Order: sequence, then C-alpha cells, then structure tokens
Amino acid sequence: MTFKLKDKVAIVTGASKGIGAGIAKAYAIEGAKVVVNYAKDKIRAEKVVNHIIELGGKAIAVQADVSKPAEVERLFVEAVRAFDKVDILVNNAGVYDVVMLEALTIDVLRDNINTNLIGTILCAQKAVELMENVGGNIINISSTVSLNPIPGTLIYAATKAAVDNVTKVLAKELGSKNIRVNTISPGITETEGSHEQGFMGGEWEAQLVAQVPLGRIGQPEDIAKVAVFLASDEAGWVTGERIQVAGGQV
Repeated sequence: MTFKLKDKVAIVTGASKGIGAGIAKAYAIEGAKVVVNYAKDKIRAEKVVNHIIELGGKAIAVQADVSKPAEVERLFVEAVRAFDKVDILVNNAGVYDVVMLEALTIDVLRDNINTNLIGTILCAQKAVELMENVGGNIINISSTVSLNPIPGTLIYAATKAAVDNVTKVLAKELGSKNIRVNTISPGITETEGSHEQGFMGGEWEAQLVAQVPLGRIGQPEDIAKVAVFLASDEAGWVTGERIQVAGGQV
C-alpha cells in the first residue's frame, strides 16, 4: 500500500473536533505524523490522538491559542521536539459567530480577527521558518461565505475573505522556496459546531440541503480528502488556489 503522506509531519490547528479532526485522522491514515492542536478541549483532542494511535499512527496533542504569538511558538517547538520537523501546516482553527450588525460587539470582532486571520498568519510565519530550506505545504481553511456571504456572517465572512487573499499573496511570496499555499473553502458541513449552532435537524437543515446540488450536507471526510490531495505530491503543481468543497453550493 502506498501512503501519500509517508514520513511527513503535519500540524493541524483546531483539530480537536470537526473538520480539523477529520483532516488529522486522514493525514495519519496516509502515513503522516500529526500534531493535533487545540485551544481548550483537551479531552476531545486526546480522543483524536488515541484514535490515530489505535490505527497504528503517530500523533500528539498540543494546546495553543493560535492568536497568541508565544503559544504559536510553543506549538511549533513541541512539534519539532516530537517529530523533528514540520512539512505541512493546516490552518483550520477558527471562530464562527452568527451575529447581525446591530448585535456585533468589539469582543466578537476581535475574537474573529485574532483567531481566523491573525492566527493564520502567525502560524504561517512559524511554519515558513522551518520549511524555507526544504519546502512544504500550507493549507488554509476558508468558507463558501468568503465569496457568497449570508446575513449574520459579516465579520466571519470578512476574515475568511482575508484568508483567501493571504493564500494568494503567500503562494507568490513562497513559491521560490518550494512552499505551496492553497485554500479549501468548505460548504455547510456536519460537525459538532454546526449541531451546537442549530444548523442540523429540522427546517433549517432542509433549507441548507436545498442549496446544495449534490443534495446532502458535507462531512469532515469530504474536506479531508481534498486536504490530503493538496498536501501530497499529486498536487505538486498546485499553489495559490481556492478549492471550494461544497457539493456544488455557490
């Protein structure tokens, strides 16, 4: 059996649940050693690690708030201490608040900007320090709302649109270092978060499904398959791209 990510080391931020957990597990199945980052939920992060280990893979959980430079530094130090290098960074950690304009607070604005945008940039900076002489991969997780925002997503959509442009700029800056940078933009995906926010079940889910030509809600595994492709040699001529994984949803 050929493993697409054999001997690679990947950091996946926000990997204790949802899309991040799905990507971490898929990377491990393809032979990568995985650093499962989490901000608060240690129990869920350790469950992801244990799942990977049970499958015969290698993984560690590392707590770090990606919006804080000192904690990002520690995340990468722990990754190198455990696995000697970092080949792949998936910037998945994010904050998602559905808030109409009149209810937006400065705290909500800061939380979204600090995690979704600044955290993405801080992690990319540290990754490039380790990758610049050997090459590597950075994959940023955006959203369909970066191009097609809906009411209540003002700050979330704005930060994800910014992430799309971070990808485009970094792909041009880092191409000469053999570092590829791409974006995955998921559509509505069934995760712990989508359940907690009330998107799953009943009329709201039916309305969401009606917008998807393929007729179903996405699963973390759908996103993970594309993340594996982008991190593998099969995507060796792909950089600066935004790949929408949304069942045809626009």
